[in-house]
Amino acid sequence: MVIGRVPKPYRPCLRQRRSNYTRASSTPINCNATVPPLPAGAGDDPLAQVAAPSSGGARDRAQDGVAPGSAQSGRSEDAKKEEQKLDNGGSDKIQGHSPVSESNDIHNLLLLPPNNQKARRGSASSTTSTSSDEELPMRSLVAAMRGNKSRSWGLIKQVVHWSPFVQVYKKKYPWVQLAGHNGAFKPCDNGTILKKLTEKEFVCLNKILDDSYMLQITPKFHGKVEKEGVEYVKLQDLLAEFDNPSVCDIKMGTRTYLEEELIKAREKLTMRKDMYEKMVKVDKNEPTEEEHNFKAVTKPRYMQWRERLSSTATLGFRIDGIKQADRDPDKNFKTVRTNQEVAYVLRKHIDYRDETRLKLLERLKEIRSTLEKSKFFASHEVIGSSLLLVHDQPADGVARANVWMIDFGKTTPLNGDKSLDHRTPWVEGNQEDGYLFGLDNLVELFENLSNIPAPEGLEDDQPAVG
Repeated sequence: MVIGRVPKPYRPCLRQRRSNYTRASSTPINCNATVPPLPAGAGDDPLAQVAAPSSGGARDRAQDGVAPGSAQSGRSEDAKKEEQKLDNGGSDKIQGHSPVSESNDIHNLLLLPPNNQKARRGSASSTTSTSSDEELPMRSLVAAMRGNKSRSWGLIKQVVHWSPFVQVYKKKYPWVQLAGHNGAFKPCDNGTILKKLTEKEFVCLNKILDDSYMLQITPKFHGKVEKEGVEYVKLQDLLAEFDNPSVCDIKMGTRTYLEEELIKAREKLTMRKDMYEKMVKVDKNEPTEEEHNFKAVTKPRYMQWRERLSSTATLGFRIDGIKQADRDPDKNFKTVRTNQEVAYVLRKHIDYRDETRLKLLERLKEIRSTLEKSKFFASHEVIGSSLLLVHDQPADGVARANVWMIDFGKTTPLNGDKSLDHRTPWVEGNQEDGYLFGLDNLVELFENLSNIPAPEGLEDDQPAVG
């Protein structure tokens, strides 16, 4: 399973709460603006001159665990009056200072979020608008510095988290799942994603932590979390380092079903109408006369036909899905079978860039060498695992590319001291999966990408790479 995400145009901005903020002024921020001098007596309250228009101060105090007007607030009546002035829109002066204005660019930088076009469309005015949940932390910090000091440090950390110097480089993306079961992934924070937990994968991810070789080629594993009653594994977001990523999921091995799945299907042999329908949708001549009469096929029959249909059985890998940076995901590769067809698709995927091809090739060789040394890899039947190829062409013109090994939901440990070489042809009972056989073919394909002709009737959009 793979998750890809399509970047929105990047724009440095302050991180803001999900609300309908708009900037008070469309005037560009001037970071060199002169800060007004502190008023007389402001030394006791160094943040007193910083104010932001707001309308929810009393409610915020209630949310912080202090009821409006409560004696527990620890604030003097004068301080409460000053906060009331803030609640009324900052129209009154504070300690002899004028309130924040459109020309006070430094205060705008600290206190006001960036221009939000969606919010502006939903507002009747272009002036600053606030709602009951639109409090900025700087205002709460001012109140805390004056009164309840027990909460001050937490609020200071919140303000630092909101700082433009921290948030300016954070990017937000809508998420698109490229392959696998829909709904298996959820976006998370701090460069991570959540994937629905399966017991086999959870066990494998914990074992990988003890294999120094596998750690070099797999996403970082951050443990198990629960969200809304569902358990997930928390994994590194492999797309975080890219500006405008293009992604390709390549399913590795000469089969994508476990031997135990085949045995169970034979023990309980049933005719499957759903699999028959999938089969005739691709090739109406594939079912036998008997299967056409029943309008159903058995699961073992369907599974083995599916592997022969694509390049899985012949090359040891198949293209499962592709997401180009500027296009919708494409999963229509079920019948991409020959070396020529695979090479044609991959040339288009890397936009005929030789620099990208060479970087992907280098990483594929590195992964092969690493797997050949891994004890975890040698002692497991690796089924349904993918290589995730990611690349982009950022604004500076320097191509970035990387490859990772992902998906361990069907990876099964071998009994006793048994080991696999992952290249021996599969015969039922030997548990060989053909993973390295497929990787050998994929490396060779990238080495000769320009020398492999396009399939009959197709032409490359550009001269071949490499």
